[in-house]
Amino acid sequence: MPLSAIILAGGHSTRMGRDKALIEIEGVPLLQRTGAIAQSCASPVFVVTPWPDRYAALLPDCQFVSETPLPGETEPHGPLVGFWQGLERVAAGGASAWVLLLACDLPRLQAAEVQQWAAQLKTVQSGAIAYLPRDSQGWQPLCGFYRLSSLPLLRDFVQAGGRSFQQWLAQHPVAEIPAVDFAHLLNCNTPEDLTHL
Repeated sequence: MPLSAIILAGGHSTRMGRDKALIEIEGVPLLQRTGAIAQSCASPVFVVTPWPDRYAALLPDCQFVSETPLPGETEPHGPLVGFWQGLERVAAGGASAWVLLLACDLPRLQAAEVQQWAAQLKTVQSGAIAYLPRDSQGWQPLCGFYRLSSLPLLRDFVQAGGRSFQQWLAQHPVAEIPAVDFAHLLNCNTPEDLTHL
């Protein structure tokens, strides 16, 4: 099944105090680790960021999408808008049925489990716009799969002022990835998170 990927690398890392994407885990920057996971099961891979020049050397085989402010805004406005801008690029360049979306800061995520989830996509009910992990806090939108056909729904939501993944997903059918080890979905947001690694 054709699969593209989008990696979001647009955060300002204010809680971490330095650029999370460049933090090295076992000698490899987080963004590069995530890129390798995406490339293990998807092609092409797009990296959405306001700073493509900062990261281009880390992922020379990926395509970069410059995250830009929306009309009337002065700076990029969160991960949902970044995902939308990336999804527009995917739609313009190919015919992938599904798109893998990953945050850049998932140091415990394993390529094998993402590949296993990708193999399950053919069993997802046709009405579901996404295939995502879900815990007690709700959907985990930055590590999962979205149908490319969800783009018009996302475009309408963002253009109407929507900025919340949870609010958007609540409006549509979503399928749950079963038996997820949520320890592998740890986001590395603070220096304390780094110490746990």
